[in-house]
Amino acid sequence: MSDPVKHLSEYRNDGIGAAEYRAALGRHPAGVTVVTLDAGSGPVGFTATSFASLSLDPPLVSLNIANTSSSIGAVHSAETLVIHLLGEHQQHLAQRFARSADERFADESLWTRLDSGEPVLHGTPSWLRVKVDQLIPVGDHTLVIGLVTRVYSEELNETAAAPLLYHEGRYYRPTPIAE
Repeated sequence: MSDPVKHLSEYRNDGIGAAEYRAALGRHPAGVTVVTLDAGSGPVGFTATSFASLSLDPPLVSLNIANTSSSIGAVHSAETLVIHLLGEHQQHLAQRFARSADERFADESLWTRLDSGEPVLHGTPSWLRVKVDQLIPVGDHTLVIGLVTRVYSEELNETAAAPLLYHEGRYYRPTPIAE
């Protein structure tokens, strides 16, 4: 009896181009996060829309980072990360952390450090401190699985920020659909 689970290397892409694939996925909105860390050589950060919750018990989350990213080496060296779940008012941070690495932490008024040393961004409605649990090479990316060790969430009230969304190359804020 043959193994019913095929390894990824056994599949071909059957002519699906990167642009076509990216365009299709761009139609699916994603929440915007900024990931920050310090693996010993100064603050590192990047924008990521691949964030997901994996498990409640234990509390696990995941994100992906391109193997060509300027931050990939630091991610491989880091023991912990902070994942900032950006609010609609933080488009400027999403854009800043998508630019070149030397610009990301240039404005020191935008961030501080946790007692444990990781950079944390001011004004973020929610963030998670995670211990890197697994780094899994997957295609041209690395899947990062993290164990959540600390949670910050601003009080839920009428002034709490709605999440920042990314859809078809633009930033959005969610609006409720009337019932």
